[in-house]
Amino acid sequence: MKKILFAILTLLLLAACGNSNQGELVGVRKSRKVFNQPDPYGMVFVPQGSYTMGVGGEDITSSYLHEPKTVSVSAFFMDETEITNNEYRQFVYWVRDSIARKLLADAFPDRFAITESKSGEVLDPPILNWKEKIDWRGKDQDVREALEPMYLPEHERYFRKKEIDARKLYYTYFWIDMQAAARKEFADEKLTPNDYSIGEADNGISPDRKGAWSNRKQGYTDRSVYMRSEAVNVFPDTLCWIHDYSYSFNDPMTEKYFWHPAYDNYPVVGVTWQQARAFCVWRTELMNKFMRSRKDVDVSEFRLPTETEWEWAARGGNMLNPYPWGGPNVSNAKGCYLANFKPRRGDYIADGGLRTLVVGCYPANGWGLYDMAGNVSEWTNSAFDATSYNFTWDLNTDYYFNAKEDDPPVMKRKVVRGGSWKDISYYLQVTTRDYEYQDSSKCYIGFRCIQPYLGRNKGDNPRLSRVY
Repeated sequence: MKKILFAILTLLLLAACGNSNQGELVGVRKSRKVFNQPDPYGMVFVPQGSYTMGVGGEDITSSYLHEPKTVSVSAFFMDETEITNNEYRQFVYWVRDSIARKLLADAFPDRFAITESKSGEVLDPPILNWKEKIDWRGKDQDVREALEPMYLPEHERYFRKKEIDARKLYYTYFWIDMQAAARKEFADEKLTPNDYSIGEADNGISPDRKGAWSNRKQGYTDRSVYMRSEAVNVFPDTLCWIHDYSYSFNDPMTEKYFWHPAYDNYPVVGVTWQQARAFCVWRTELMNKFMRSRKDVDVSEFRLPTETEWEWAARGGNMLNPYPWGGPNVSNAKGCYLANFKPRRGDYIADGGLRTLVVGCYPANGWGLYDMAGNVSEWTNSAFDATSYNFTWDLNTDYYFNAKEDDPPVMKRKVVRGGSWKDISYYLQVTTRDYEYQDSSKCYIGFRCIQPYLGRNKGDNPRLSRVY
């Protein structure tokens, strides 16, 4: 009898669970997946918080850029070290291989192009076949001829070797200009917004009326105008070691730094702000392609940190100390320096390094981030303006501007933070601001990525909130 009652109760429970929403507001359930954002490999979690940005104990350049401002920052993941030569080389190799496969797909579509999906659907345009191996040694005469456009001209080759022409390694990507799409301009003050709807203006029903709402100052008629495309040469400037220091013997660094295995775990340098940004786009697509292969949802994009995010991460939870390690001095109690910088006049090796060093040589800060001071300075996503603290908002503060090639140099300034192997200790402070031009490459500037934290729908992370 007990078994019968138990079976009946079980059936009733199952019937209740399989029932409809009974007219109640329960949200969409069947098509929604449980999302738990994975911790990205090589990144550490930086919790959300609030802090006073720009408090500095000294201003030796008399620049008056340290204006105290309380800001709040969302949680994010950040690379525990700067991007290394080996990691950036993965990006360069991917661009090289994609260009090679495109050339080979044009010459041998049966081998290097996929024209049909697994279900038999015709793919137009075809996609590249990444499983087919490329004969880089040139044993196949036809393949060698197809790849010839990628190599240096014969009179530029040395040591009788074929070398890939680094000038041709362009990565083309598309992005949406959210700021342009968000702007709404009402041209004629005499008319009210109710005179025409946004839809009517977009569809061109009333093109002669200036008073129509417009999402775009130029009066475009579709949203595709907010799609931007950029083609960036991804190969780092290996000559930066010489043109940054003309009267110094840095030839070995030029020839070896990016390619030699000895420097695999050194921070990549000679990368412009535009190249660093392109790397973030590629890294996002690399991750999301893997997520889609598992039939999972995309993760948030990788990008450069804003100036506010960088300073919050560099502080490591120490709000009243000038350096990431939490103390007022650049050395510990034993006299050992805590970063790779220029500690004395002309004495670069007092801290253990002549130029750059392997990432992670010095202790991490409170969040587990290495080299937030010294080794190489780091690009941020923010444009530089001496007064930006005054006009930016106090929530996820950012001043962003992607200058065009023909814009004046002052509009191309981007904030760099952290100080480098060639800087004095003042530039290692978490509050010190500096800038460089977005289309310039330096032997003392690298970068690291962040990934915004979206959250987990199975409870919140207990580490998320921390206020100072």
